[in-house]
Amino acid sequence: MEITSAEFVISNTDVKKCPAGIFPEYAFIGRSNVGKSSLINMLTSRKGLAMTSSTPGKTMLINHFLINKNWYLVDLPGYGYARRGQKGKDQIRTIIEDYILEREQMTNLFVLIDSRLEPQKIDLEFMEWLGENGIPFSIIFTKADKLKGGRLKMNINAYLRELGKQWEELPPHFVSSSEDRTGRVDILNYIENINKDLNVK
Repeated sequence: MEITSAEFVISNTDVKKCPAGIFPEYAFIGRSNVGKSSLINMLTSRKGLAMTSSTPGKTMLINHFLINKNWYLVDLPGYGYARRGQKGKDQIRTIIEDYILEREQMTNLFVLIDSRLEPQKIDLEFMEWLGENGIPFSIIFTKADKLKGGRLKMNINAYLRELGKQWEELPPHFVSSSEDRTGRVDILNYIENINKDLNVK
């Protein structure tokens, strides 16, 4: 897929205020500091489209970007930021859950995982919740350029083995790096193929 246009449309905290219409939406979510904004900027080749913050956990908004005039890329708030108070955590959880459970246009949720880390309980529990609610999702392992040699493959295989304890069938997964653009073609082709299937239906 070639991205010919990417424009910011709206930010809000209420799923009811998301854009009307039937364009499919591909949402991106992950723990704070997983590299979500950098990934979005890399996928769209628009430096600064998604705001990268030096303060993890700052984004508390649902951000819609219209891509190629026919689908939305949705930047969801990061979860699991330890320094946020309980009230803030509850607000974020409500925003995220309302969007995921109520937004009919959401076609696929990309869950971002830091490839450098061992499986984190908060991510595993979040994906388990997605499964319980029948939410279609895929995994993107981020920051692949930070690992040398066979360490990346080892980490990802270990993660998939851990997921295999809960899942009979593993979700699709991708490996990405915002620095060297690894994974860009695969992720965009995946979105393009889903869009083609939707158009056929």
